[in-house]
Amino acid sequence: MPDGYLMLVLHAHLPFVRHPEDPHFLEENWLFEAMTETYIPILNRMEHLLQAGVRARLTMTWSPPLCEMLADPLLQERYRLRIGRLLELAEQEVPAKANSPFGAAAAMYRDHFRFCLATMDRFGGNLLKWVCQLRDQGVLEPITCGATHGFLPLMLTSEARRAQIQVAVENYQKHFGQKPKGIWLPECGFVPGIDDLLKAFGIRYFFVDTHGIYYGDPRPRFGVYAPVYTPCGVAAFGRDPDSSRSVWSSQSGYPGDPLYREFYRDLGYDGDYHYVRGFLHPDGVRRNLGLKYHRVTGKVPLHEKQAYDPAPAHARAMDHAGDFVINRIRQAQHVGHLIGKAPLIVSPYDAELFGHWWFEGPQFIESIFHAAQGMRHQIMPVTASEYLAEHAIHQVVMPSASSWGDAGFNGVWLNPTNDWLYRHLHAAEERMIACARRHDDAQGDLRRALNQMARELLLAQSSDWAFIMTTGTTVPYAMRRTKDHINRFTGLYEQVMSDRVDRAAVEPIEWRDSIFQEIDYRWYR
Repeated sequence: MPDGYLMLVLHAHLPFVRHPEDPHFLEENWLFEAMTETYIPILNRMEHLLQAGVRARLTMTWSPPLCEMLADPLLQERYRLRIGRLLELAEQEVPAKANSPFGAAAAMYRDHFRFCLATMDRFGGNLLKWVCQLRDQGVLEPITCGATHGFLPLMLTSEARRAQIQVAVENYQKHFGQKPKGIWLPECGFVPGIDDLLKAFGIRYFFVDTHGIYYGDPRPRFGVYAPVYTPCGVAAFGRDPDSSRSVWSSQSGYPGDPLYREFYRDLGYDGDYHYVRGFLHPDGVRRNLGLKYHRVTGKVPLHEKQAYDPAPAHARAMDHAGDFVINRIRQAQHVGHLIGKAPLIVSPYDAELFGHWWFEGPQFIESIFHAAQGMRHQIMPVTASEYLAEHAIHQVVMPSASSWGDAGFNGVWLNPTNDWLYRHLHAAEERMIACARRHDDAQGDLRRALNQMARELLLAQSSDWAFIMTTGTTVPYAMRRTKDHINRFTGLYEQVMSDRVDRAAVEPIEWRDSIFQEIDYRWYR
């Protein structure tokens, strides 16, 4: 038996952004950037580990909105077009930068964009096929999330919470061909009672933040270093703060190393405007293009950042991965001495941190498993299901209400910037439930309207909109999305209540908000 177990968990999620009415919708780039910089690199690294015979075990959320976008032919084609344009730019950059300190980075971008296009060809445009392949080969355990990443603790009714979970389970079945074993509760938002809903849909485990376990009832004997069972028998895993801090910390975390790529210097801003204009959004505003030629350097102004060199940066990521593993072994030995058993160290992160924000992050992940391979008698990588299968007996504890947001509770999603949302969301919940109960088995246009009402409610509930309002980033878009979905829901509701459904009014909404074709409004009864 090893001294301890390591569970790496990545949470991959983006809100559903698909605008068929606009071929150049700016916010669709959120998906394209994540595919290019995070999802493809991470899946590629996991495949490298498999081919090398390294024991790699990664638990990874693929949220339903993300799955719907990755599987969508329209977005797949738009991604190809976008990467094709970036490849065109990179092929111009290679000779332009050849005799400069930026030459290696330019060649790297060109090669990576080529690889992204080849990957799309290999999997018919759908990266989820790669996820399924790696799952079947044993290195990746994909899990689900709430249907639209709705923050469950702030929903008014148990029916609305249940629908978020049921839609997630059915959507996972559609994309992965089986029921999910685990779930990432959106924002790790938990209140007692949610576990009963998970149990009803066959979900075996979920994750909470550290204090969700520590403040549980009764007090957990092993802290966050072993899962607990809720009274209904679903396992809860708690986040280990030490391993999280080594990556997340803005002061001491690995991503701040001077050799790593600087996120905030980009060719979209640095390049001559007439040179980059054709690769920007049609509105002509300078924005990130993804070709970044500078490194962190240190705490210096952006204009003093030095040239980025991929080779030493990736070597540093390997060094940091070794340091991470050594520290987890020391931690496991220390904690194991205190609790009298081999501890489980659960290290969850937003997937987009690796590659998008921290460019060398995928290399870091791959190198963690390489380092652990040489120390497998001291630290053993595991997935959540694997650990539960090998360690079946755990303490029964009800985790406390908690989230992984700032301050650990609901404040990020309920504050003066976004509190106006909830009276509309709660009214829509009650209306949806009433309509579902009123119509036992609607058919034809009425059924289409009811199903679309469910889609609009789910889309309005996305926690991303409240989060954006709090952080103050793309606030107008978040407000517009929330209002649009509530307005569409209300219009459909009025048609249903008047028993006069207008197909000509329903069809454009179905075309625009096409998520969850498998949905059944009766899930709200």
